Parts: sequence; C-alpha cells; structure tokens
Amino acid sequence: MLSYRTIWLSDIHLGTRGCQADLLLDFLAHTTSKTLYLVGDIVDGWELKKKWFWPASHNSVLHHFLKLSREGTNVTYIPGNHDEMSRDYLGKSFGGITVVNQLVHETADGKRMLVMHGDQFDAVMSCAKWLAKLGSVAYGIAIAMNWIFNTVRRALGLTYWSLSAYLKQKVKGAVKDINDYEHFLAEEARQNKCAGIICGHIHRAEIRTVEDVLYCNDGDWVESCTALVEHHDGRLEIIHWPTQRSQLLAAA
Repeated sequence: MLSYRTIWLSDIHLGTRGCQADLLLDFLAHTTSKTLYLVGDIVDGWELKKKWFWPASHNSVLHHFLKLSREGTNVTYIPGNHDEMSRDYLGKSFGGITVVNQLVHETADGKRMLVMHGDQFDAVMSCAKWLAKLGSVAYGIAIAMNWIFNTVRRALGLTYWSLSAYLKQKVKGAVKDINDYEHFLAEEARQNKCAGIICGHIHRAEIRTVEDVLYCNDGDWVESCTALVEHHDGRLEIIHWPTQRSQLLAAA
C-alpha cells in the first residue's frame, strides 16, 4: 500500500466513455491518505444530460470515495464546470464529503496552497460558455478516438497511451496565445497570500514555478491518468499511474 499525506484527483469525468474508471479504481486500491481532495469534474453532467452512460465501474468509484470517508479519510469535493450543479450545495456535507468552492491547504512543510478547479479563470469558460461547450464536442470526438485506439492496444497486449493528450499537445501553443491559464491562477494564489496553487480543468498534469508561485495541476483520469500527491514530509509529486504503477508498488 502506498501511503501519502494528501492526494488530489480531478477531471475524472464519470459518465463518459473516456473515463478511465478501472485504472482509477486500481490506483485507489493501492493508495491511502489522510486527506483526499476531489478537484472538480468528477461527474460529467454535461455529457450525462445528452446521453446516459453509467457502467458499474463508475458507480464503484463513487462508492469508494464514500468508503474512504467512512473509514476516516478527510474527503473534500470542489466542483468544476462539468459538475457545476454541485455548486448549489456549497458548505453542505454528503456521506461525510464536504462540498466547497475552494480552500487553502497547508503542506507538512508549511506551504499554503490554494486549491480550486480553475475553470473560473479560463477566459473561454467565463466569456462564452456556449463556445466552450462547442469545444467540448470536438474534445469528445478526440476522447472517442482515444477509447478505440486503446481498445486496439489492449487487444495487442500494449499498455495505455493517450492519443487525445498527444493531439491536444500539438495545439497547446495556440491555446496559450489565447489564454495564459497558468498565470491567471498564479496571480490568484498571490492575491490569497499563498505560496502556490493546485488545480485541474485543463487535463495537463504539471508542477512548475510560474514567476514566484508554485503551480500544480493534478491532470485527469481521461487522458493522462495522473494524481498529485503530498508525501509525509510535504513534498509534492505527480504520479502517472499507467507508467509508474509497477515501480511504485515494487518499491513499497
């Protein structure tokens, strides 16, 4: 069992074919933490409104979160844009899981980290929600291609590899010209007198310094299948479960 002080997960997108629920369940079965943050887009309400898709594995993910809460893990849920309906319940608790809009987490070594989904600072989401939803259709096509691609890879005995993440990376420069997402969030951390920020939303796992702020994005469980973890000494690390699983479990 891999033991961490804190785990951050976001952009699971339960209710979509692209969700890698089995990989996430495997990660959850092999990890434990004092605190678990669910940093938005856990359930994809946008897609579920259009077409119902809810296999048993997606139900198992939610049951596992509730089980962790019952067993003593401090579980906090921060809604994102795809599960924005949950923002109607801010401040409430369900099955021991508290819903908040954002919060400040203090690491074991004393760093104040602002935690939020991050869609509030996406210029496309803020200024033209209809355009973002149009973009989500194209993204859905890429995710469907990714699902077919990896079904073939599994049949050939190959490991998971994200075609959609590769395609998205090819247009990152254009996206960055429109909206420098990371700098928006870094400035928000400064305004809240925090040393860093932890977010999701853009499905790109990363830890880097943006000017004087530590920017951490925990990635997703559609493309990269990553989590951000805090070790017991306060050190932050991104875990890419498909590629690091064997090595981490062997070391443990």
